[in-house]
Amino acid sequence: MASSTPLPDAAPANWVDAHAPAWARPWLKLGRFDRPAGIWLLMLPGWQAIALAAAMAGRWPDPRLLAEFFVGAALMRAAGCAYNDIVDRDIDAKVARTALRPIPAGQISVRQAWGFATVCALISFLILLTMGPVAIGLGVGSLLLVAAYPFMKRITWWPQAWLGLTFNWGALLGFAAATGGLEAPAILLYASGVFWTLGYDTIYAIQDLEDDALAGVKSSARKLGDKAPRAVTIFYGLSVLLAAAAATEARLDILFVPLIALYATHLLLQARRVKMDQPRVALALFRSNAWAGLILFAALAAGGVRL
Repeated sequence: MASSTPLPDAAPANWVDAHAPAWARPWLKLGRFDRPAGIWLLMLPGWQAIALAAAMAGRWPDPRLLAEFFVGAALMRAAGCAYNDIVDRDIDAKVARTALRPIPAGQISVRQAWGFATVCALISFLILLTMGPVAIGLGVGSLLLVAAYPFMKRITWWPQAWLGLTFNWGALLGFAAATGGLEAPAILLYASGVFWTLGYDTIYAIQDLEDDALAGVKSSARKLGDKAPRAVTIFYGLSVLLAAAAATEARLDILFVPLIALYATHLLLQARRVKMDQPRVALALFRSNAWAGLILFAALAAGGVRL
């Protein structure tokens, strides 16, 4: 029977361990459904871009498109996590936080994990086909970023930057799905998201400093060392500036301003609390970025309200 013990980076009372049938738990954990923060962080750049496109046209975001991005993000995140675990299974077995994941723990075979990833990706592709040709092309192109990501920690100290390029691709995809093309505000929003991810994933990597060093895994947190908190502040500051630049280029209205100020405050308070010797705090700060992303989404949507 599958263990009901929560994984170290999952909430102790997560719904998978508390309510899911025993047979389903390894599969749900393979897709990280016990840790929904990642779904939000993958989905929110797409939602933000949809809100930006709608605000430029003086409308509210399309609920159908928002729903499609929610489902698509949940499935693609699950597929990506399964693929990542297949590639990293030997490393995961050496790291305390990941040793009990379904593949290194022997609950799911590599072949079964490939099947899981394929099914999730195919369903996501069917959703993608409901969008325009530019969006479809961008969606297919994102697979190159996804495929390369697990190898980045082996060849660069900045896998968090690659994750930023990958996780925020939805900003380009969402804008294209809403408008049929790309414009400068979408590019600026994408760049804002890259620095946002670079900040929050550097915080996340603080959890694994010792294990990563033993396993030979590279990360921005290891590279930066004691300079990481200051670097996170810089990354977050650039994210705010680029988001503001996107809003300015899009000529959003004044209601954007108080909410982008709230976004900036949220990120600044995070950065001030980062401590290299407090991995539990790092995990809590990482999870709080779902709220940060929602604040930016609300800011962009409010920017379309003409006073």
